[in-house]
Amino acid sequence: AVKKLQALLFPAPHQGHLTPAVNLALKLASEGFSITFVVFEYLHRKLSAIHKQGTSEFDLFSEAHNKSGLKIDYTTIADGLPDDFDREARLVEFYEYLMNEFQPLVDEFVGEKIRSDPDTTYFIVSDTILLWQAAAAEKYNLLHVSFWTQPSMVYSLGWHSELLREHGHYPLKDNIEEDVDYVPGIQSVNTRDFMPYLRPSHPFYDLGARAFDLSKKADFVLHNTVQELESSILSALNKYKPNYAIGLTNTYGDLVKIPTKKSLWAESDCTRWLESKAPSSVLYISFGSMVLASDQVIEEIVHGVILSQVNFIWVTRHGDKGSPLNIILPAAFDDEFKDRGLIVPWCDQIKVLSSPSVGAFLTHCGWNSVMESIWCGIPMLCYPVEADQPTNKKLVVDDWKVGL
Repeated sequence: AVKKLQALLFPAPHQGHLTPAVNLALKLASEGFSITFVVFEYLHRKLSAIHKQGTSEFDLFSEAHNKSGLKIDYTTIADGLPDDFDREARLVEFYEYLMNEFQPLVDEFVGEKIRSDPDTTYFIVSDTILLWQAAAAEKYNLLHVSFWTQPSMVYSLGWHSELLREHGHYPLKDNIEEDVDYVPGIQSVNTRDFMPYLRPSHPFYDLGARAFDLSKKADFVLHNTVQELESSILSALNKYKPNYAIGLTNTYGDLVKIPTKKSLWAESDCTRWLESKAPSSVLYISFGSMVLASDQVIEEIVHGVILSQVNFIWVTRHGDKGSPLNIILPAAFDDEFKDRGLIVPWCDQIKVLSSPSVGAFLTHCGWNSVMESIWCGIPMLCYPVEADQPTNKKLVVDDWKVGL
C-alpha cells in the first residue's frame, strides 16, 4: 500500500515568520497534503493568552477546521527552558541554546512521530533560520524542505558567503561601501545594503552563518517571494539545487481569508476610522513585530507628522520603548490629533493597506510589509533598521522604484 505523506512544519517563533508559515500550511492542506504544525510551548501559551483561551483548548487552526474543512494537526514541542526564561528579551541566548542543546529534543519529537505512525511517510518543512532541521532530517532519512521567508537576494548573499569572502566582502567590514557585481543573478548591490549580521560584531553573525550553511543540506528551498521580481537570482540559485518562488503567502487568495489565530498581539479594527478619511489621505506607520525604534527616531517622526498635518495610523506594539506614543507626543495630542491620528498596538496590516484611505506606508522594510505594500499598491517611505531590512530597502528604492 502507498503510504500517506505528512509534513512536519516548523515555523520560527516570530510574527513575521509565523504568518507566512501558517499561510503555507493552509495552502498545502488545500492541495491535499496532511500537515502537522509544530510550535514551541511558550509560543502556544502566548497565543492562548492573546486569544483568551486556555492552553488545553487553544488551536491555532480551529476556525479553519470549522469553516473550511481543512485538516491541520496543531501541536507543540517543549524547548527545554524554564517557563520564566524571557526568550524575546534574551533572543540571542535563546537561539544559541537552540543551536547547541535543542537537537536531542527535536530528534526525540520527530522519532516519536515516526514510531507512532509507521504507515505514514513524514517530511520536514522548516523555517531556514531554525538550526536543527537538517540533522533531524538526516538522522531519520526524511525529505527536508527549507522555507525562506525573506527575499531571494538576501538568501543568495548568505548562500554565497565564501564567494564574498574571496573578494574581501565577507565578513562585512565597517565603513566600507563598495559595489558587488559578481554574485550570480544579482546585477549589483552595495555593501552598505548588506545584512548587518554579516559583520563579526553582530550578535547573530555566527547564527546567521550557521543557518545558511545548514540550508545547503535541504533537498530544496521554498522562497516567500514572487518569481517575476527575483527571477535572475532564483535562476542562479537553481544551478545548485531546486529553489522555488511560491508567491507571497500572505496573499493566497481566499486562503488568507480563512480565520486563524496567528496574531501575537490583540488586533485593533481600524475600519470605521479609515472610512471617515478621504482617499489616499492616511499615512500608515509601522515598524513591524520585532524592531525597536529609538526614542529619538520616534520623536523625529512625531515632529514630521505634526508638521505635515497628515492623517495617520501608528502601530506601536505593547512593550516598545517609548510606547504608548503619547508619552512622547505633545500634551495637546488628544486635542490636536484625535481626529487625524489613530494609535493602535497591532492591526490586520493587509486590511489597513487595502483601504482606499491609505496613501503611503512608513515602514522598517520587513519583508512581509514590503510585499503586502506592493500587493496593495501603496508606496513606501523606508526606514530599515536590522536583519534583511537594508537589503529589502535596496530592492524597494533602487530596483523596483516603489518607495523612497
